[in-house]
Amino acid sequence: MTNIQATQSEQFQDRFGRLVAARLSAGTAELSHDVAERLRAARVQAVARRRPASLRAATTVSNSGGAATLTFGDEGQSLWNRIASILPLVALVAGLFVIQVAQDERRAHEVAEVDAALLTDDLPPAAYADPGFIQFLKTGGE
Repeated sequence: MTNIQATQSEQFQDRFGRLVAARLSAGTAELSHDVAERLRAARVQAVARRRPASLRAATTVSNSGGAATLTFGDEGQSLWNRIASILPLVALVAGLFVIQVAQDERRAHEVAEVDAALLTDDLPPAAYADPGFIQFLKTGGE
């Protein structure tokens, strides 16, 4: 249903409601005070329950910048829909946590390999800190 059809439907419903209200109001002069008060209270409740047009549930698809969004209005706010909307966020956080743990483990393994290579090498670790050693490596170790 397009927006024009929805607007026409709402206008028809509003017109019909006004006609029914006018017809019912015309006959209230013949009713007793108690019945008239109950009808007035029921009318107040009916008007209070009527949702404005902006709050009515509507299923719409909006397209913006190559991404389509499907909205369900008030109908889409059930418990399962809320859980389904939070589930991707939970999966993202869990995935980021797993990636962080894997990277920390990989870094620790790399550092352990370098430390093992330094400790099992023929050169003492202090040789790597010597400024002459860098020159030795640049000349090709002759």
